[in-house]
Amino acid sequence: MTTQVEPGARRGRTTPRAGGPDKEVGQDRKEKTQGRAAALLVIPSLIVLSIVILYPVVNAIIMSVQQDQGLDPVTGTFVAGGFAGVANYTHWLLQQCASPNGTATCPPGTLGAQFWSATGVTFFFTVVTVALETLLGFWMAIIMARTFRGRSALRAAVLVPWAIPTAVTAKLWFFIFAFDGIANTLFNTSILWTGSDGPARAAIIIADVWKTTPFMALLILAGLQIIPAEVYEAAKVDGASAWQRFTQITLPLVKPALMVAILFRVLDALRMYDLPAIMTGGANGTTTLSILVVNQIGVGFNSAAALSTITFLIIFIVAFIFVRFLGANAVESASGGARGKK
Repeated sequence: MTTQVEPGARRGRTTPRAGGPDKEVGQDRKEKTQGRAAALLVIPSLIVLSIVILYPVVNAIIMSVQQDQGLDPVTGTFVAGGFAGVANYTHWLLQQCASPNGTATCPPGTLGAQFWSATGVTFFFTVVTVALETLLGFWMAIIMARTFRGRSALRAAVLVPWAIPTAVTAKLWFFIFAFDGIANTLFNTSILWTGSDGPARAAIIIADVWKTTPFMALLILAGLQIIPAEVYEAAKVDGASAWQRFTQITLPLVKPALMVAILFRVLDALRMYDLPAIMTGGANGTTTLSILVVNQIGVGFNSAAALSTITFLIIFIVAFIFVRFLGANAVESASGGARGKK
């Protein structure tokens, strides 16, 4: 008795499952439909962002290469603005000044001296405030991450300074640091806080740290919440001390959230305007780049546009450095920790 074998079976082929090609076609059609729907939902947001962000940036760049209208210092006649090229930028960045004795130091009133002074003040405020806010925010986040009675009330109370508008905070601390204010009365001092460089900068730093430390604590607390409690328990069983648990477990695992918090605060501090403008008016060594831009608007829009473009580039470079280097390390450490758990 002979057995007949199907040709496909003799060649080792298997019968395709019913509906296989149709199922693949359906999945492709579904992916294309979802892609179109996603594009339709994203396009309006991109249009709004282009109008709100891209257009002002491009318009500021165009204005920055135009000359401001004004009086000709030679003839005394009104001169309309025209194409200035990079002259507005060189006035801020590369202005050469010479005093009668031949030195190249610029007097305080020149644009170059104002820009570099404001840049130094801005970075000084950024470094000091972000460092203090990171340390205090980390300490507050560790406390709020613990389980104790009244933890919810503590978290709500900590967020109160951050919820207060910055202008209100500046006015509040302006009254505190007044000559007859709470600060001098409490410490029995006679410091004119807004009358000299050192006390004025200290007052702004204290106000900014009080205002923004809760923001840092909130972001760091979010990173602490995702660390499993079993990791700490295993470390305790292995005999790790509190400092070893902090340096070997807490810091590496919270690093991504910490880098994001520091990045946000650095970018925000580089744009500092409200606190120094309200508390000191930018006087006594507290003029930041944002204050200088606003003050320059009254002199000439195009020169102010060039200064705002320079400020934008400075902030962009700082953000790029954080994302390219510090952000990459944070991602690598997080992925490495995930591979280790596997």
